[in-house]
Amino acid sequence: MTTALLRTADELHARVRHGRRAVVMTMGALHEGHATLIRAARQIAGGDGEVVVTVFVNPLQFGAGEDLDRYPRTLEADVKIAEQAGADAVFAPSVEEVYPGGEPQVRITAGPMGERLEGASRPGHFDGMLTVVAKLLHLTRPDVALYGQKDAQQLALIRRMVRDLNFGVDIVAVPTVREDDGLALSSRNRYLSPQERRTALALSRALFAGCDRHAAQEALR
Repeated sequence: MTTALLRTADELHARVRHGRRAVVMTMGALHEGHATLIRAARQIAGGDGEVVVTVFVNPLQFGAGEDLDRYPRTLEADVKIAEQAGADAVFAPSVEEVYPGGEPQVRITAGPMGERLEGASRPGHFDGMLTVVAKLLHLTRPDVALYGQKDAQQLALIRRMVRDLNFGVDIVAVPTVREDDGLALSSRNRYLSPQERRTALALSRALFAGCDRHAAQEALR
């Protein structure tokens, strides 16, 4: 199977659809975590369905001083990974294709859920994320969309948006894929120095320790 590379929504809409369409949304720089999502999408879509992977670095969710300009862009390698994982098409639109009139004046607002946790230190991030997810759902018209549990707040907000605004799509969560040392796979891990990587591991170790402690307490009951 050869994975098609599509640049416009018209190209995507011109494809003849059979069965369910499953979509995996990414900002590119694909790794094994994304491949796991694509394989899960392939299982859901089945042999008769279609798996579409979106690759779009969304400027709306980057704040001042963040890494929009240096965010890794590796489209050729991304298409190969998507193909190996079972994708039928990669939809990689330009900024002009997604936002034809420039930055949209009407946007999705995350509300109180987007002001906590990560949103507290990245104001506006989740508004930008939900706006592009809403647009990509409309552009790709899927039956089901898959997201990783690694971005837990993002996943919760997407589920809430789909419920509150009556999107006709099923949202499926896929477990986090981790490296051998326990660090969650992320396109931004390449930014970490060895010391920063060791520091980053504190979070997953704390989570696993808390999970083990809870399981032990439940067993004692």
